[in-house]
Amino acid sequence: MSRIVGGFLVPHDPVMFVAPNAPELAVRDRMWGAFHQCAERLKELAPTSVVVIGADHYMLFGTACLPSYLIGIGDVDGPLDVMPGLPRGTIPNSEPLASHIAEHGLASGFDWAVARAMTVDHAIAIPNQLLIQPLREMGVTVGTIPVYLAAGVDPYIRMARAVEVGGQIRRAIESFPGDERVVVIGSGGISHWVGTAEMGRVNEAFDREILGYAERLDIAEICALSDSYILANGGNGGMEVRNWACALGALEGGRGELIAYEAVPEWVTGLGFVQLHPL
Repeated sequence: MSRIVGGFLVPHDPVMFVAPNAPELAVRDRMWGAFHQCAERLKELAPTSVVVIGADHYMLFGTACLPSYLIGIGDVDGPLDVMPGLPRGTIPNSEPLASHIAEHGLASGFDWAVARAMTVDHAIAIPNQLLIQPLREMGVTVGTIPVYLAAGVDPYIRMARAVEVGGQIRRAIESFPGDERVVVIGSGGISHWVGTAEMGRVNEAFDREILGYAERLDIAEICALSDSYILANGGNGGMEVRNWACALGALEGGRGELIAYEAVPEWVTGLGFVQLHPL
């Protein structure tokens, strides 16, 4: 039976690539080391497919079209926003499973927007490169299924709906024929202010609050957060906790394990790493 075998919550901080030496060496080593640790743990799970849940940064979608939630079911490449150490290239997808998730959703009240060809941005490309690509370089065949939530700009997907989307992803995977081993990654956050006068501010108290919900896999508490509270305490970038909530929905009933956290104003965000363990 196909199933979700685990999950991760990780940042997708582009400033790590464009200003890699900004923080002190010990901080840099801990954060890059956390990505490496997640990659090693992902390898132990032996995935055949990885669903990466990211946010649009007003690069892929804009005023003409802003889907609430979208899945890439065909060709994938990226990132669109190329940066040092993050080159653009083809990203292998798991097309049969991605299409099944969309079709299963449409049959059960989840009207997925779909992309038959998609150039992703760093929200998908960073976890893909740092966690999944090392497996491919070892000869493992594993597909990256990109999922985008409206978590970057208004109108935002509601937190409860993000959780429901995660649950739908789980049910679709469990109904997929064969023996897919799927890992779900929530990509983004935690507190950061993008393009505002407060850019560079990090709110460790807010970050610890969100990490606590993740460790306890407390869906009720994360859904109780209002947009105004998140914006005031986590910044506009903190709205990306929706991506984490979606992953929590996919692993509902499990537990979280904190791997690392650091408030890094030099990289303009609080960086949190959590592994999600299923029942």
